Amino acid sequence: MQESALPSPCYLMDQAKLKANLTILEAIRKKTGCKILFAQKAFSSFPFYTVISRYLDGAASCSAYEAELAHLYFHGENHVCQTAYLPEEIDTLLPICDHITFNSPQQFRQYSAKAAAHGCSVGLRINPEYLSQQLDEFDPCAPFSRLGTTAANFPEDCLPLIRGLHVHALYEQNSDALERLVHEVVEKFGKWLPNMRWLNLGGGHHITREGYQIDKLEAITEQLQQEYNLTVYYEPGEAIVWEAGYFITTVVDLIDNGMPIAILDASAVCHAPDITELRYRPPLIGADKPNVLPYRYRLGGRSCLPEDIFGDYSFDHPLQIGERLVFRDMAINTLTKAKMYTGVPMPAVAVREADGNCKILRSFTFSDYKNHF
Repeated sequence: MQESALPSPCYLMDQAKLKANLTILEAIRKKTGCKILFAQKAFSSFPFYTVISRYLDGAASCSAYEAELAHLYFHGENHVCQTAYLPEEIDTLLPICDHITFNSPQQFRQYSAKAAAHGCSVGLRINPEYLSQQLDEFDPCAPFSRLGTTAANFPEDCLPLIRGLHVHALYEQNSDALERLVHEVVEKFGKWLPNMRWLNLGGGHHITREGYQIDKLEAITEQLQQEYNLTVYYEPGEAIVWEAGYFITTVVDLIDNGMPIAILDASAVCHAPDITELRYRPPLIGADKPNVLPYRYRLGGRSCLPEDIFGDYSFDHPLQIGERLVFRDMAINTLTKAKMYTGVPMPAVAVREADGNCKILRSFTFSDYKNHF
């Protein structure tokens, strides 16, 4: 099937680009001896797990359901780090997880002995209080954060059972931010690192993006492993699917209210919520920023919500009803966050294989909406 024959709206994954990203990560693993995990929260689409697992060491989960999905469809290590575990989840997780990380000293004391008895490598999430992002509400290390344990609250009485430390503080950043993060971790938690078998530096590393300083990441990794005799873990999300996903949509109406507005057959709120939640502006093929090209439009979704806006873009021609638009870099946090609010249908999911042929993996119907509760 040609791309032009795919339904609209549609998520489209490019398998060649996905493999290119994974090849970069595999080379880092082989050179440094670190371990790289697939952060499922970015792209929990299990039809691609077999391919991804060939290049990485395992998967990282934020919930029991994610851990069960990785156990079913992924090869390699199965890590879970959840903000708070329920008693019934622990009994599900321990038989299927290699590593389990606790967010607080209280939960560590409650469950770590049982986890260790099952053979799990038990870790504690730490908060180095390093602000790396511009918006505090999205920074896991912002003041009053519920995520991770600060050095002032480090449970030294638990030290005999703590096998590793986990930190997540970056978001789409280069290795200079990693360097500053590691400095804060060593400054605040360095006295405990010799006791650890592993250090998980989380996600947010934009490793596969053009211009990322891979040499610096490799040097930081090797230095940590040599100095503290531990294994460094990374769990990238966007780096794995960077520029591997597209979103196909169609103009279904054109209106004017002080500016031209194109209504699409999709919804930013439902199908690409990072646009409205995290102020993400996806690149659009054939378009540019507002006022760069002659024809400016606001692209609106078709839900009833006022905030359902994809953004303002400019084009070199007037848009027409029935015209297809294709957004780039639309793999991360789309399928994982997509919803059918007010009954807006889910887009189809398709893959472009290495030979250029496209194949539909999943379509959705009314029954999916009716049974989604």
